[in-house]
Amino acid sequence: MPIKNDLLLRTLAGEKTERTPVWLMRQAGRILPDYRKVRNSLSGFKELVETPALAAEVTIQPVDILEVDAAIIFSDILVIPEAMGLPYEMVEKRGPHFPSTVRSGADLDRLHVAEADGVQYTLDAIRETKKALDGRVPLIGFAGAPWTIFAYMVEGGGSKTFSKPRGMLYENPQLAHRLLQMITDSTINYLKGQVEAGADLVQVFDSWAGVLGPRTYEEFSVPYLRQICDALTDVPVTLFAKDAFFARKSLAELDCRTIGLDWCMDPVASREIVGPDKVLQGNLDPAVLYGTEEIIREETRKMLDAFGPVKHIANLGHGVYPDIDPEKVKIFIDEVKSYSSASR
Repeated sequence: MPIKNDLLLRTLAGEKTERTPVWLMRQAGRILPDYRKVRNSLSGFKELVETPALAAEVTIQPVDILEVDAAIIFSDILVIPEAMGLPYEMVEKRGPHFPSTVRSGADLDRLHVAEADGVQYTLDAIRETKKALDGRVPLIGFAGAPWTIFAYMVEGGGSKTFSKPRGMLYENPQLAHRLLQMITDSTINYLKGQVEAGADLVQVFDSWAGVLGPRTYEEFSVPYLRQICDALTDVPVTLFAKDAFFARKSLAELDCRTIGLDWCMDPVASREIVGPDKVLQGNLDPAVLYGTEEIIREETRKMLDAFGPVKHIANLGHGVYPDIDPEKVKIFIDEVKSYSSASR
């Protein structure tokens, strides 16, 4: 099906476009009253993730309400460990919790490499979303990076330090590599399933990249990201490694189309490090959206000027915060559209 608003896809192809495309991480979520209405009618977050019709509904809401240039499927990165045999709970106001963790070879032996249909509800949600979008905008699929998934599976939940998974890298590196490879194989299967279901591009979130040092990131994350990029040849791949400023050169050497930048990474310096070929995505500080309309527009213009008019996808430097006023988000999106159009 031809896509009516193909601005994002043309940017990814390296074409000069009439303006900069824009979407937001976590755009389908708590900032929207329409999302909260759906969410509050259910038993919890996981029921929404696992109900394809409702996941499709909240995926499309930002396209209707915020007028972004892409939809991103509503799901969660932790569906992969659950599909591998390690279920998780989403505890209100606390975040994810794993009743069991992976700390030994025996723990690992109880798991398996997941096939795409191990997360059938997300694949079904993609199909329903594509049908309902009717070609209006591209649909982004996603997964967590192997290191980030590993961190949750070993730690058992969120953490400021992730000392347990980091410790395993030194205590038992062979076990760590075994688990990382299983996660990678599962993620490749899952992302290929998303593409087959209709995802037009995919993003890999290495949310906890920044808790590793440069040397450990090179050993325990980059090789597995390389496998994912090499396996997904049919669609553009975006890598977003939060806080991993030290890894930009290594990531640029992988076969991905786009490097996502958090708000602490300077666009000009990043372009010098990454080189001219990759698309860059980002990277307005989400906290800017607490500011006045004047401040939001001014900071957005500064961001666009820093990235330049080509090979840039406008986004935040991380997910939009849940207490941000949706009207402030609309101001950001409007300024990206109007300023980048006028600049060309």
